[in-house]
Amino acid sequence: MREVEVVVIGAGQAGLSAAYFLRRRFEPGTGFVVLDHAPHAGGAWQFRWPTLTFKTVNGVYQLPGMAVPEPDESTPVAGVISEYFAAYEREFDLRVQRPVSVRSVRSLPDKRLEIATDKGVWIAKALINATGTWERPFWPRYAGQDQFNGRQLHTAQYRGPQEFAGERVVVVGGGISAMQHLMEIHPYAAATTWVTRREPRWRSGDFNPDRGREAVAMVEERVRKGLRPQSVISVTGVPLTPEVKAAREAGILDRNPMFDRIEPDGIAWDDGRFVPADVILWATGFRAALDHLAPLKLRGPGGGIVMDGTRVAADPRIHLVGYGPSASTVGANRAGRAAVREIRELLSSDRS
Repeated sequence: MREVEVVVIGAGQAGLSAAYFLRRRFEPGTGFVVLDHAPHAGGAWQFRWPTLTFKTVNGVYQLPGMAVPEPDESTPVAGVISEYFAAYEREFDLRVQRPVSVRSVRSLPDKRLEIATDKGVWIAKALINATGTWERPFWPRYAGQDQFNGRQLHTAQYRGPQEFAGERVVVVGGGISAMQHLMEIHPYAAATTWVTRREPRWRSGDFNPDRGREAVAMVEERVRKGLRPQSVISVTGVPLTPEVKAAREAGILDRNPMFDRIEPDGIAWDDGRFVPADVILWATGFRAALDHLAPLKLRGPGGGIVMDGTRVAADPRIHLVGYGPSASTVGANRAGRAAVREIRELLSSDRS
């Protein structure tokens, strides 16, 4: 059992940002500790598919205090960002402990927190949770899904388009990942079909700061009410890049409404339409990985957690960064700074 002032769970963009600001006031190992479940530095970036390059990625934002490398746009993102995160941890002496899996967080009678892991127990006065979403891919359920004869996989398992050569592929989801998958797979597959629950919201023109702030405010309003957070992209819409425009004109991004059931050899609608399929690729997003916080009973009747900025409204010891409005690389940096500022105030008031 080890004691620190603050525990950070997760070493992705949000966790490293928080650690950077903690490092300016606390000593790593005694004042704070960063626990990371992943085997290597890089957060969720280390698990991205090899064909996600600096040309196709939807933005990479620098961590505070160190610029992001700028390789050739054809370079895969995963390796470069993993190396960047590793260099960042060394440069600022963050001493991330990995792989460490947090099993539960509980409140102790003395108002401190017990963080139980597979490598022992930590006791802290405050917690910054930065576990992101990669560990919780969302799989919708549809009638007949278990009887499908083909293969089903999630974006989290996607490794590139070549494995779909000669197959009839259904891609489910209305986000940027789904569209990137379709554009990559189409030249290899025998056929591709795109289905979404809602019509995509296309966005033309520049995404200026005012539009960004408006989108973040809409997501923040939901978490203030204790509702499950929407993704920022669901609010901002999908940018109409030249590649996306060309794919729409070529019929690759020809959206179909959501099917009603899955049959052994394909997908079907109640109006009688049927599309044969060998593969269903679920590009249906992720959910916040917060199961280890269940003992704190933070969730409300709306299914989410009532938030005030990065702070859990019902428990000022707990901050969620990379959650809701800060679930973006830009937002994660700001959230890390804000969380550390409030935690310093909390610890100061406890001492007085």
